[in-house]
Amino acid sequence: MLKRTDKQIYQAIRWEQEKQRSMINLIASENYVSKAVLQAVGSVLTNKYAEGYPGERCYGGCQYVDEVEKIALERACRLFQAEYANVQPHAGSQANMAVYFAMLKPGDRILAMSLRAGGHLTHGRGSNFSGHFYRCYFYSVNRDTEMIDCEEIARIARQVRPHLIICGASAYSRTIDFQAFSQIAREVGSFLMADIAHIAGLVAAGLHPTPVPWSDFVTGTTHKTLRGPRGGLILCQRRYGKAIDNAIFPGLQGGPLVHVIAGKAVCFREAMEPEFNLYQKQVLANAAVLCKGLSLRGYRVVSGGTDNHLFLIDLRGKGLTGLQAEKILERVGIIVNHNTIPYDPLPPAVTSGIRLGTPAVTTRGMKEKEMEQIAEWIDMALKNKDNEKHLKKLERTIRRFARGFPLWPGE
Repeated sequence: MLKRTDKQIYQAIRWEQEKQRSMINLIASENYVSKAVLQAVGSVLTNKYAEGYPGERCYGGCQYVDEVEKIALERACRLFQAEYANVQPHAGSQANMAVYFAMLKPGDRILAMSLRAGGHLTHGRGSNFSGHFYRCYFYSVNRDTEMIDCEEIARIARQVRPHLIICGASAYSRTIDFQAFSQIAREVGSFLMADIAHIAGLVAAGLHPTPVPWSDFVTGTTHKTLRGPRGGLILCQRRYGKAIDNAIFPGLQGGPLVHVIAGKAVCFREAMEPEFNLYQKQVLANAAVLCKGLSLRGYRVVSGGTDNHLFLIDLRGKGLTGLQAEKILERVGIIVNHNTIPYDPLPPAVTSGIRLGTPAVTTRGMKEKEMEQIAEWIDMALKNKDNEKHLKKLERTIRRFARGFPLWPGE
């Protein structure tokens, strides 16, 4: 039907599908959803407006979409052992925004990890809404260990006296001590928000400490390690539930994307299966092997290793920028993103590093042996960046290899 209706869009989708099949995806924030999630997101639920919440809609005819959202809410709370959930945020940014709008006033103080240390745009970046509406202060990582230093964060918190402390990151490869952050927040009388957009799947599987008992609010996305559709999620203590709900609707959003909420419900259900725990264990094992493989080939790993699904490589010793490395690797069929490293001397548009993650390749069935091979190919590509003949040969090898790992079992 799409091919007959719109050949241009049909062809673009076909090209993207072929690209995903024939390339090695090491983007830490990407994954492949199941066919069940795809079916839910592509369902007739996209036709329905449902402003409001189950039982309190602004539109009639919502009895079935109410059921979908109630199932998603129940599963989210059960999966993360949370008191209250909101599954309507269109993305992680809206989830974070809702917490700010619910609990803060313009000009209130926020303390969060700096973007260059591994934080996120919505944690106070000046060009982001969070930097416009709030007075934002930042902590970094220890210059020597490149890890979070809770004593230093406590010192800053005592000076700043923030109304909200944010823990969580988009480019931090070590375990986060949520209990320690909770102690700091309680000492200075601050709310604590944990942004687990990247590690939600690991938390759900019990392979990373959960922030739920220690945080007032937990925000996240469903499309990274959680392996669901693109969207946001908020968990909180029950006493904050009404304020959060009001911040999302009518505060920030109109009609929720009910088809995406259905996909979220499916991914929560999938995350409760024993296979999901095995998958997350393999994600961790793959990240460790890929990290070690590159380290043994002379690449400096930020903080010396990884405890989760991602890590950063400092390329300054290789005479490359992150942007250059990203383009070279994409040329041969390996997708990464250029990323700032702690105390990076280069601007964010160029960077000294790249970020690599293993959720997507693990979904396709790759394991430790494949990670060792990928480390070798990364090294070969970067070493031969000016040898077009070698790069072409390497590209053929990588694309042939990638096609051997289907996006879905039995494809």
